[in-house]
Amino acid sequence: MSREFSLEVEGLGKSYRMYQSPFRRILEAGTGGRVKGHHEFWALKDINFKMRPGTSLGLCGANGAGKSTLLKVLAGTTSPSEGRYRMNGRVASLLELGAGFHMDFTGRANIFMNGIMMGFSRREMAAKVDEIIEFAELGDYIDEPVRTYSSGMGLRLGFSVAVAVDPDILIIDEVFAVGDMYFQKKCVDRIYDFKRKGKTILFCSHSLYDVRQMCDDAIWLKNGNVAAIGNSVYTTNEYTSFQRDHIHEDGENPLSGEYPDISPEMLAGRKLPKVLDARMYRVGTDDEAYEVNSGDSIELRIWWQNPDPAETPINLGMGLLRQDMTTCGGHGTHLDGVKLEGTSGCTVLRMPNLRLLAGQFLVPILLMDGEGVHKYQEFLLPENLVVRNETKEVGLFRFEHEWADRSDLPVPTSKSEEAPA
Repeated sequence: MSREFSLEVEGLGKSYRMYQSPFRRILEAGTGGRVKGHHEFWALKDINFKMRPGTSLGLCGANGAGKSTLLKVLAGTTSPSEGRYRMNGRVASLLELGAGFHMDFTGRANIFMNGIMMGFSRREMAAKVDEIIEFAELGDYIDEPVRTYSSGMGLRLGFSVAVAVDPDILIIDEVFAVGDMYFQKKCVDRIYDFKRKGKTILFCSHSLYDVRQMCDDAIWLKNGNVAAIGNSVYTTNEYTSFQRDHIHEDGENPLSGEYPDISPEMLAGRKLPKVLDARMYRVGTDDEAYEVNSGDSIELRIWWQNPDPAETPINLGMGLLRQDMTTCGGHGTHLDGVKLEGTSGCTVLRMPNLRLLAGQFLVPILLMDGEGVHKYQEFLLPENLVVRNETKEVGLFRFEHEWADRSDLPVPTSKSEEAPA
């Protein structure tokens, strides 16, 4: 393999045998395969891409599109049915919480066991164990059985082991869905540190703004095939456009990908609310605005539909996230007492005299329930918001201020000088 690429995937495919009943399986086995009792289901078909060291690739797509199957093949937990892939360097993967852990072993014992499974000696893991425990921040729970851990604690331990072994290629599958914001930020910081060191990262998530934010490029998988590949903004836009245009297409259920927090059973037969489109404009015009100056006045227009407002009241929220995952601000209709009534509408959020300083910002739109707690849908603007600033001010925001000369004010007396002897 050429050192130019850390990962090469050529014509990769994965198929599974699907049997209509156990009898068909027994019949096929009993006849030595002369009677075919199965049909083949291709979870992946003809996947091709290459990654250079120091790059990150995101995977997006609806449930069942083949994202996790692709990561499992690349992680070595299942074998491909056709094609090949080549990796250059040590691989660490975090495919699901608790994967590879023995539930009755302590967290400390699982650290050693996972390290040995990845090819490290016990002596090498002993040198890393303190670093892993410190990063996981599990305290005394590190010596308790893993079965007593919450899902968030399992994430902490699993991620800590995966990153502590200093892999050349890190594979992550939707692991930031649990855990507190502090630890999520800590994980993202470590991932960015990996990128700076020239590591290769594969990242799978239903959160399109996470894919945009963390990945240089992205692949949109649809029914096991590559529907789009390119830089992360282009690919997530293509996926979002597909969801918007085909949400009621017969034979297709993109709702399962657009509503990742809702189970297929809840989706079946329901007409759920959705965001039809969202764009950023200059106030009072129909000119879309994604490159603005600090101090400009802009407005966010959100078109939505709610087939059953009596049964499913909704709220809208928006956020402004810097590319290092710093949340710079956000608003919600439920926070401002705004009611969304009727079966459809366009809600406008005006932001006069934008106080953001220079930077590039992700703008996710969230469609939530009547309490503003449960997320129905996540929608991304067609482009990131770029704010330019002609002054030398620093920080995230420009805030109202003024300087004044008050030389008449005496220097305050310290409390220690006021205290009696």
